[in-house]
Amino acid sequence: MRARASARYLAVLLLPLLLAACETDDISASSFFPSDDKPQPFPSDYKPEILAFMHTYLNNPVGVHDAVMAEPAQRTVGGRVRYVSCLRFSERQSDGSYREPRERAILFVDGRLDRVLPDGSDECAGAVYAPFPELQNMQR
Repeated sequence: MRARASARYLAVLLLPLLLAACETDDISASSFFPSDDKPQPFPSDYKPEILAFMHTYLNNPVGVHDAVMAEPAQRTVGGRVRYVSCLRFSERQSDGSYREPRERAILFVDGRLDRVLPDGSDECAGAVYAPFPELQNMQR
């Protein structure tokens, strides 16, 4: 029983590291894209997926300000058409201050959240944002 709890604890500790390893600026990396170019399904559960990911992505998920999100729209990323949802928010820093709002592009492959592009300025050009209070109301 103790070994199972230790393994679960280790998995919880390693999950943020594995997710952080997924962040890359190389959007043409072929390992992130399926080899076929089939039409992509709409990511029907995008809000809960984004919230779950952001809970692990942010150092402090409490106190996010100015959170807005654009619904997933088809965009060309790395030469392929994928659904991309754009997110803009200002996160609380360790000293209690806030940075200027930053834009992230959330990339979906096969209807599931694949990764976050840290600079979504190209992918999010012309996005129509709406308030995203769920992100602002996250707890630890």
